[in-house]
Amino acid sequence: MLLLQKQYFPYEIAFSFFETIFMRPFQVSDQNSVYFLTLTIVDWIDVFSRKEFKLEVVDSLNFCVERKGLEVFAWCLMSNHLHLLCRSKEAFRLSDTIQDFKKFTARKILSSLEKESIESRAKWILYAFREKGLTQSRITNYKFWIDGLHAVAINSNHFFEQKLHYIHQNPVEAMIVEEPEEYLFSSARDYAGMKGLVKVELY
Repeated sequence: MLLLQKQYFPYEIAFSFFETIFMRPFQVSDQNSVYFLTLTIVDWIDVFSRKEFKLEVVDSLNFCVERKGLEVFAWCLMSNHLHLLCRSKEAFRLSDTIQDFKKFTARKILSSLEKESIESRAKWILYAFREKGLTQSRITNYKFWIDGLHAVAINSNHFFEQKLHYIHQNPVEAMIVEEPEEYLFSSARDYAGMKGLVKVELY
C-alpha cells in the first residue's frame, strides 16, 4: 500500500474513490501497540475554541490514563481535532478506550452547548451537528466526532520521533505560538521540562 502514489491515478476522482474504499479507515489491528491517532470534529467545526471544552478533553484523557490503562506519549488539542501518540496497557483495548473517550466528551460538550451560554455560536454548532447526525441512521440526535481513529501504527523509533515532532508543531504551524512549549494544550511542555495538563509518559 505504501507504494501507491497519486501519480498512478491521473484523475482526482479515481484516486479519491480508491482511497475511500481501500485505505480508510485506519484501524487498530494490535490493541496494545503504539499508535498515532487523529480524532476530528465533524465538518472541522472549531468547537475547542473555548477553554471550558478543551478542559473537558484534558479531564477525560487523564481519566483514561488513571482508570482505563491509556499511556499517552504525546498529545495536542487544536480547535477541531486531537492528536495522540499512545497505547493501551495489557488487559485494555485501545479502540474501546478511545471510543469511550469520544462518547463521554461528546456528551459533556453537547450538554453544555444545549444548557449554557459560554459559546455564542451554540445554536449554529448544534444545528450543524444535528444535520450531520441526520445523515446516519444509527445517530438519534447529534454527530460530534468523525467516525474512526485514523490510527497509524508506529513501527520504528524514527517514525515515533517524527510523529512526536509533528504533534508538537501543530500550534506553531497554525501561528498560535512561536515555540511548541508555549501552547498549554499539548505535551510539548512536558518535553521542555514543564508541568503539562495531561499525565504523559516521556519518550
